[in-house]
Amino acid sequence: MSASIEPDDLMHETELVWLESIEALDYVRQSLDRLPSRRRKPAYHRDGRMVGYAVLGPEAKGSPASGTFRRRVFWLAPHDRDQQPTGFYSTGAPVEAIDPRTLAPRCPGRKTERSEGGPPSPAMVELGITLDKA
Repeated sequence: MSASIEPDDLMHETELVWLESIEALDYVRQSLDRLPSRRRKPAYHRDGRMVGYAVLGPEAKGSPASGTFRRRVFWLAPHDRDQQPTGFYSTGAPVEAIDPRTLAPRCPGRKTERSEGGPPSPAMVELGITLDKA
């Protein structure tokens, strides 16, 4: 989940590979997965589809116990906004959702008004909280 991704988890990323255009996507889900390689496209075992993944540099060390590498995977579930614009996430977004335009290697990305599904809530306005419109 994005909430548990720390900058140290991303320090060996060298690039993000997008499997489809992210221009029309308001958000992507990101997770930190244990994968058998630094670079190859990972196998995908979730419901929905993988839209991208991170590549690690040669200095990244695998887990001593399993030999696996922690890498980010970007994905969408079948009930996400891109497939069901008037569905559950017509406003709001899953906790692990990040605006893909804010992502870069070694950068965890952030939520924006776009990724959250619209203008700020009245509570956000009252508290003076704003998200980027990206």
